[in-house]
Amino acid sequence: MMKKTVLFVAAAVLASATFAQDGLTSKKGEAYLPEAGDWAIGFDGTPFLDYAGNMFNGNTGNSVNATWVGNTPEMTIVGKMFKDESTAYRAKLRIGYGSSTIENVIDTSTTTLTGEFTDKAKSSQMMITLGGGLEKRKGNTRLQGYYGGEALISFGSSSVEHTFADASSGTTAAGDIRYAEYTDDFANATSTSQDPLTGENERTTKVTNGATFGLQLRAFIGVEYFFAPKMSISAEYGWGLMMSSTGTGERDTESYGISTGAAAESSIARKHTVGGSSAFGIDTDNNGGQITIMFHF
Repeated sequence: MMKKTVLFVAAAVLASATFAQDGLTSKKGEAYLPEAGDWAIGFDGTPFLDYAGNMFNGNTGNSVNATWVGNTPEMTIVGKMFKDESTAYRAKLRIGYGSSTIENVIDTSTTTLTGEFTDKAKSSQMMITLGGGLEKRKGNTRLQGYYGGEALISFGSSSVEHTFADASSGTTAAGDIRYAEYTDDFANATSTSQDPLTGENERTTKVTNGATFGLQLRAFIGVEYFFAPKMSISAEYGWGLMMSSTGTGERDTESYGISTGAAAESSIARKHTVGGSSAFGIDTDNNGGQITIMFHF
């Protein structure tokens, strides 16, 4: 009886050691691979890899910052829920909003004006992306292959508002509309040229672009390596259908002049329609490869 017990314990220890040596558990007995019921969250790994790489090339501009607002469903947070060891439900989420302000100081040294004239342009944009899909996994080592399909929808909007320092352009003839002097409308127009987008002697005060809706149906395939228990890095490629639609927007402009029948100069405001657009394509969607760092728990 004692002999059988010793043999049983020895066999159990040998089996445990063999399992630990196959690379699927750590020395502490922690499983490397995800199991049924596990959850996972992932982030775009490119900024972190750039940072690590720059540490070895002497680049003093290291940063983990990334452009997170735009009109593409990139930079989303990835979540997974494992139905079993080889099947996972995927979800993606991105809620982004950003704004920026550009100031343009007008040179008045060659004019009769005094003081500082500063024009401003403030832009803002918003992007929301939601997605879901199914992932299947293949492999018996810490290096896993995976494939599946998912759908993503996105909504976006953007606008630009201009604030000008000067409020008048001087007296003009009746009925004449003149571009406001000593300003820059941030659209490559000088103080004596026409607005390049409207073809009129006016300047842009605000542009509100139409809302953008996007839909993506994609198949994906990738490889994932677990470098620590429940921690991995993956590279993924996708192929599928992508389409987007942007509605009509509005462009506000102003000019200065004496309207017909009026005796004094005044501001003349106009509204212009900005045309919408649409796009459609079937192609690979990330030829550079999407690198993701995943944490499972």
